[in-house]
Amino acid sequence: MPTPKRITVKAPAKVNLSLKVGALDANGFHPVETVYQAVDLYDDIVATHDDILRLTCEGEGAELAGNGPGNLAWRAAELLAKHAGIEPQVHLHITKRIPVAGGMAGGSADAAGALIACDALWQLGTPREELLALAAQLGSDIPFSVAGGTALGRGRGDELTTMMARGEFHWVFALSNEGLSTPAVYNEFDVTSPDAPTPEVSPALIAAIAAGDVRAAAKHFENDLQVPAIRLRHSLNATLRAGREAGALAALVSGSGPTCAFLARDADHAIELAIELQASGAVHRTVRASGPVRGAHVISID
Repeated sequence: MPTPKRITVKAPAKVNLSLKVGALDANGFHPVETVYQAVDLYDDIVATHDDILRLTCEGEGAELAGNGPGNLAWRAAELLAKHAGIEPQVHLHITKRIPVAGGMAGGSADAAGALIACDALWQLGTPREELLALAAQLGSDIPFSVAGGTALGRGRGDELTTMMARGEFHWVFALSNEGLSTPAVYNEFDVTSPDAPTPEVSPALIAAIAAGDVRAAAKHFENDLQVPAIRLRHSLNATLRAGREAGALAALVSGSGPTCAFLARDADHAIELAIELQASGAVHRTVRASGPVRGAHVISID
């Protein structure tokens, strides 16, 4: 095949339908059990050939994402190149739509997108399982950003089991104008829940997702990081309350926050919910999305 000049990848945001967190272990990690769902809010990652590794970003929050070795997409390109025994000669350009430091795995999505884009640009043909293993080296959420759909995550969140999921979930996300540090939220969790039990997702949630019963699933949404996130950002209480008063089936902090996720009855209700949330004055901005969708994937080869 001719060598491609440019690869464009879409990488989705995620929401945790349930995030159960255990106490800090001897290795300094928190065991988790979580239900991930990929939603159709995407960052775009474009990979083109270059003499060196370069990274540029545009879009909301791009200045916070960084354009050097601290960016997970940069590290993903370096890791894949090292794995293949080649130099990481690529220009990665990221268009941000997923909130930065918003609890929706925007950085993880970019890393997953970089892995997929560079693998295609360099024509490596890396087996899927190897890509997932490389993703796990980079961060806990990154394997799911590669896989997408709906999945149960265990361990650090990187041990994935694809879940049977019927139906469509319609979401409204209330975005903040200021991020929230994931390490800070976990530190606060350690203060509030030093003896947290072994994490376990509700079997009723898993059954409801398999049956496509959105209303039943909503009754079992949980997030053990919600209380510590609210302790660090008290205004989240008002945001969650506004969503409940607007008729959301469920209202929860997304991941480590500060994004709040509201489940709607259907697409029409999502529009109404977004309008009411925006009018409440309790949110900076809203965005609608639905899931589940596929993980990071190539959309064009030039």
